[in-house]
This record gives sequence, C-alpha cells and structure tokens, in this order.
Amino acid sequence: MTFSLTKITKRLLITVLCVTATIGLSAQSSKDSAHINLSKAIEIGLSESPSIHIADRDIQIKQQYKKEQIVSLFPDVSLSGSYQYTVLKQSMAMSMGGQDMTIKVGKDHNYSVGASLSLPLIVPSLWSSLKLSQMDIELAMESARSSKIELVSQIKQAYYTYLVAKQAYEVLQQSYANTEASNELVIKQYEQGLVSSFEKLRSNVALQNRRPEVTAAAKAADLANMRLKIILGLDINEPIIFDGQLSDYEDEVANAVVPSLNEINLSENSSLKQMDLGIAQLQQSKKIIKGSACPSLALSGSLMYSGMGDTGGSFNNFPYSVIGLGLSVPIVSWAGTSYKLKQTNLSIDNMQEQRVDVERNLRLGAQSYLDDMQQAMENFISDKETMRQAEEAYSIAQKQYEVGLNTWLDMNSSELVLTSTRLTYCQTLFNYLTAKAALDALIGIQ
Repeated sequence: MTFSLTKITKRLLITVLCVTATIGLSAQSSKDSAHINLSKAIEIGLSESPSIHIADRDIQIKQQYKKEQIVSLFPDVSLSGSYQYTVLKQSMAMSMGGQDMTIKVGKDHNYSVGASLSLPLIVPSLWSSLKLSQMDIELAMESARSSKIELVSQIKQAYYTYLVAKQAYEVLQQSYANTEASNELVIKQYEQGLVSSFEKLRSNVALQNRRPEVTAAAKAADLANMRLKIILGLDINEPIIFDGQLSDYEDEVANAVVPSLNEINLSENSSLKQMDLGIAQLQQSKKIIKGSACPSLALSGSLMYSGMGDTGGSFNNFPYSVIGLGLSVPIVSWAGTSYKLKQTNLSIDNMQEQRVDVERNLRLGAQSYLDDMQQAMENFISDKETMRQAEEAYSIAQKQYEVGLNTWLDMNSSELVLTSTRLTYCQTLFNYLTAKAALDALIGIQ
C-alpha cells in the first residue's frame, strides 16, 4: 500500500513540474512574441495576403489594357526605307528605223524612304470597346473589393475559432486541475480509511482519462493558431500571440439587436454588383456588335522620297506625297450581326434570371445567419446563468465531499457538468460571432 501511494505521489509531482515548466516556457515565449489583436490581424491580412495582391494586379492589367486601346485613337505614324543595288541591269531589245537596238534599263543604286500616317475618324466599334474596357476595370475593382470582404470574414472567423479553441483548452486544463485536486482529496481520505480502494481507483482512472482531452485541446488550439497565420499570409513559425478572449465579446452579444430580414440591404453585396456589371457589359457588347456593322472613316497620308543613280554619276530624286480619306461600309455583315445580337439578348436574359436566383439564395442565407444570431443571443443568457449555477453546485459538492455528506461520484458529476456548461457557453459566443461575421460579408461590410 505504501509503495502504491508513493508511486501516485511521484506521478503527481511530475505532472506539477511539467505544468510549471510549460507555464515558464509560455511566459518566456510571451516576452519574445508580438501581440496582435483582431483589428491588427485584419490590417496585416489586407496588406500581406496573396489574394489581395493578385486582385490589385488584375486591376492594373485592366487599366493598362484600356490605355492600350486609347492609344489606337491617336495617329499611327510609321517610317519605311529600302535600298537596292543593281548587279545586272535589265536589257531591252527594240527596232527603230529598221535597225535593231539593245539598251540596258535601270540605275546602279535605288533607294526610297518615307512616312505614312493613319488616323481613325469615325469608328463606332472602337469607341464602344473603350467603354467596355472601363467596365472591365470597374468589374476588377469590385472583384478586388469582394476579395477583401471575403478575407476579412475569413480572418474574423479564424480568429474566433482560435479564441474558442484556446478557451476550450483553458476550460479543460481547469477541469484537469479540479479532477487532480479531487483525486488528491480521495487519496487523503483513503489513507484515513474514509473511502474504499474502489473509489480511489475510480478517481485515478478519471484523472488519467482527462489527460488526452487536454492534449487534444492543446493541439486544436495550435492548429487554429497556424491556420490563422496562413490566412494572414504569415509564416506558421512566426512568434505571434493573438490577444483576446471570447469573454471580451459578452457585452456585444448581450446588447445586440438582431434586425429582421426586411431590414437587410443587399445593395452592397459583391456578387450582385458583379452580376449587374456583367449585364451592363453584355449590353455594351451589343453596341460593339452594332458598331462593327456601321461605316467607318479613316484619314490616311504618306510622304515618299525615292532616288536612283549610277556609281560616279548624279542621282535623280523624286518626292511623292498623298493624303486621303478611306470609307468602309459593311454590307453583307448585317446578316450575321442580327444573329449575334439575338445571342447577346439571350445571354442578358439568362444573367438576369441568374441574378434573381442569386438574390433569393442570399436572402435565404441572411435569414439563416439572423436565426443563428438570435438563437445564440437567447442561449447566451441561459448558458451564463447555468454556468454560474454549475460553479456554485461544484463548490458545494466539493465541500460536502470533504465532510462526508456525498460521494465522489456526486462530486465528479458536478465537475463534469461545470466543464460542459463552460464549453457550451464558449460555443454560444462563438456561434454568434461567426454568424455575425458571415452576415457582414454577405451584406458587403468590410
């Protein structure tokens, strides 16, 4: 019996030393780490996330493409030049006055230089294309805004996930400490002959069963921490401590006012705005199709300077210039244009139908988030009161066990209820916060 008690005492001592060492390492790590709150995490995510960088580059690509199209409205000037050396001159034979003659034609050196100019004056399809390019930029900017909204929502939910995982780990740590204290109390009473060996054994088994729970909670908190760092675009080994507790949001949940579905405004929803821009682009495409079938007018001109001469002789120079207007009138293309317009109209009708369906689904999603928020608010008050009562019940059960008024099973059951109510309370806060973050993203709040 003495050997068994000594062995248990050694295990408890080792556990205490491990916990003490862990606390010491955590304190040292806390000194060397950067502390980040939720607002700072969002700021870092918006500046470091690869998805934001990609979205910003997409905007720049669209802007550069529009500038490329604007350049096509300016005069296009090109220079040309050529030089030829005649190795063997061409011969011509003819008969003049009854006599045959053979003459060589051409000069040893031939060159020409010149410049040509073209300027579109009336090109309806090009003007419509410029407006379409501007819409592309607006669509890229809205897509970038959507990426930011989605990223902020992901950061918030990942942050809340880390907080709930961290607090669950702390609750289970406290539960382990309570079970450990109860186990020590059982051992003391066993030594005094107040409890049976079966009750002592049952207490030891309960203590051993709590360790895997604490280990699993610690791993879950570490994974949530690493996932949050990845979303922020940081290295998972970066020494960062994310500040805050779920309890910091108690006042927000307690004082929240959940709006009705009719009060939800989807005008800033990014999906709907992108679809509106897509419909506008299709309507602009109709103008491009019509413009390509309309007459176009262009100004053109050229200045050429050519010369020729023999080696050692004089050169003859011949300047040449011309300016004119070019009119192009499509005739047969109108047959194909009508079919293209019909295709575009059908595409517009499809997208409008899709928009109606998307808006209905968004409102359904909004209602789901509102229900989750309302349910969390209702559970919050009862969960908080239940947790307070469970804490009081555990304290009473512990004192009653010390004086022999109840069994270890009663005390252990009250501790399990306390742990369960604490975890449920954390989950209720988490449910409200994640539903609120998802609703904000759906509405279009960054």
